[in-house]
Amino acid sequence: HEIDGNFEFWPEAKRQLANVHWDRQLLSRITRGGMSGARIILKWLLFGVLLASAIRAFVSLEDFQNYFGPTIFGLIATLIAATIIEVCSEGSTPIAADLMTRANAPGNSFAFLMGGVATDYTEIMVIKETTSSWKTALFLPLLTLPQVFVVAWLLNVSS
Repeated sequence: HEIDGNFEFWPEAKRQLANVHWDRQLLSRITRGGMSGARIILKWLLFGVLLASAIRAFVSLEDFQNYFGPTIFGLIATLIAATIIEVCSEGSTPIAADLMTRANAPGNSFAFLMGGVATDYTEIMVIKETTSSWKTALFLPLLTLPQVFVVAWLLNVSS
């Protein structure tokens, strides 16, 4: 479907919205669809909260700060943990919040979120299936992890 070269988003959006018949049935369908779509996100968020709670319960604050603090060792440990734990961004958020607040390591928090995505098996396999090339698929972590590491280190140093 080709888009006309004179297409302007906002005027078209206003025109389309003017044609919508807003009623209870439409609002009910929108609400039901939103709640249905939110279920999977809420499940992963709950998983992340439970995982972060387990970390708080079984890992002392001192050990957490020593192993995942704003040091090079802590950053490497965080990237390794992100590679192993990667669940999804919603599930990783509570753990990243703990890295920020309990370990006082904003860079590690960033590295945990971004490193998990960069090494996610599903993402790598989608690239592999799309391109039919392992070389191309492995460029995702090979190109992004060094960048994540540098930005995370800079965030730790500047805080």
